[in-house]
Amino acid sequence: MSLVATSVVVGARASQCSSSASSSARLLPALARRTRAYRSLMTPAAAGSGRARLQVRAARLESTGVSVGFRAPQFELPEPVTGKIWTLDDFEGSPALLVMFICNHCPFVKHLKKDIAKLTSFYMEKGLACIAISSNSVVTHPQDGPEHMIVDAEKFKYSFPYLYDESQEAAKAFQAVCTPEFYLFTKDGRRPFELFYHGQFDDSRPGSNVPVTGRDLSRAIDCALSGQELPFAQKPSVGCSIKWN
Repeated sequence: MSLVATSVVVGARASQCSSSASSSARLLPALARRTRAYRSLMTPAAAGSGRARLQVRAARLESTGVSVGFRAPQFELPEPVTGKIWTLDDFEGSPALLVMFICNHCPFVKHLKKDIAKLTSFYMEKGLACIAISSNSVVTHPQDGPEHMIVDAEKFKYSFPYLYDESQEAAKAFQAVCTPEFYLFTKDGRRPFELFYHGQFDDSRPGSNVPVTGRDLSRAIDCALSGQELPFAQKPSVGCSIKWN
């Protein structure tokens, strides 16, 4: 199943980057049409009353720190699914790199997992390189460990490497603070990867009744791949705080 109704062409007109919400809905119709019910996160009273009342028992943070132009730091991380060790140099030939800090347990990540998998699969076919990194302490959240990462990667059919940051050095190098957190880097030839976008997936949040569209991130990727400037203000990603060792 395709994510799009029409093909996205690298080098598209600037108007494609500054498209309206309706254009984004056309770009990702499968995402725009879906909503989710998170009954497992409701209080008993709310579930009994038929009203969805969300309880997110986690410290809620916004992505902060790094800004446009920040250079992607080096990393050397294992992929539990394959056992391969990945580094930044593995993506040297890619024009753009999306780095996502996610995990298995966070309600904000769970809200987006299927759509992250679909969006990244689509853009990877267009030349975008993608990785996801799990940096949470397994002492406090064992479900974020390698064995569970393998299960999640296979369940949601991740087409990108899902890497394990046991020492949390990668998270510190990227200055990541929450999950999910999205970093989109671009590069020109042999120049280093530089940060192009550090913001949210879209306006949807668990329990918000706002459909997941991937609008913000997809527009940023369109601009990055077509060499256009970002025509909208970046909104920070919102999610659970990274649990440090």
